[in-house]
Amino acid sequence: MPAPAASPVRPPAKRPPAAERVYTHIKDAVLNRRYEGGTLLTEGDLADAVGVSRTPVREALLRLEVEGLIKLYPKKGALVLAVSAQEIADVVETRLLVEEFAVRKAVPASAQLIARLEELLEEQRQLSEAGDLAAVSVKDRCFHAEIVRHAGNEILSRLYDQLRDRQLRMGVAVMESHPGRIAANITEHGELLDAIRAGDADGAAQVVRRHVSRVKVLVRGEDR
Repeated sequence: MPAPAASPVRPPAKRPPAAERVYTHIKDAVLNRRYEGGTLLTEGDLADAVGVSRTPVREALLRLEVEGLIKLYPKKGALVLAVSAQEIADVVETRLLVEEFAVRKAVPASAQLIARLEELLEEQRQLSEAGDLAAVSVKDRCFHAEIVRHAGNEILSRLYDQLRDRQLRMGVAVMESHPGRIAANITEHGELLDAIRAGDADGAAQVVRRHVSRVKVLVRGEDR
């Protein structure tokens, strides 16, 4: 009886290029506020943190400067840029334009959209209980992006995706400064889901406007 054929050996997964690893390390730290605005990063420290030479660090820093997250200073390092009041206002204004339009287009909603929003809402509750603010912020953003995607406009979805990094950074900032806001966000997401489920486009748009407008007040520290 012939011996069974040996299972094919899978090649080991390739590590991302060094510059990509540095880029991911810095970007995640900036978005999650481990590197806060005003922090000066040096090539040497970053190289040691990731375990690479300085050349890929320089490549990653140039890329991040183009994205507007840092500013390079020759022979000094890279300064993590704080979120400006103008940037906050611009992001909120853009979100309102996109999200109010999108939620009206998405209603009446498909069973697929409602099921996905229910899933994301439950994930937010679980992550909130675990105290994982960064992950809650990601799921928060996914909840809104799912509605935009179901509006059926690819150009609008791509425009909204360009706000992703700024949304995540602001979301973590709000949750760190206003821990009680996490539960409020989840409650408002539940209200939005209820309106969508009921086919109430006007009501859903009103929840979006109240919910998103609140971000500007909270990030700027104007909440009472």
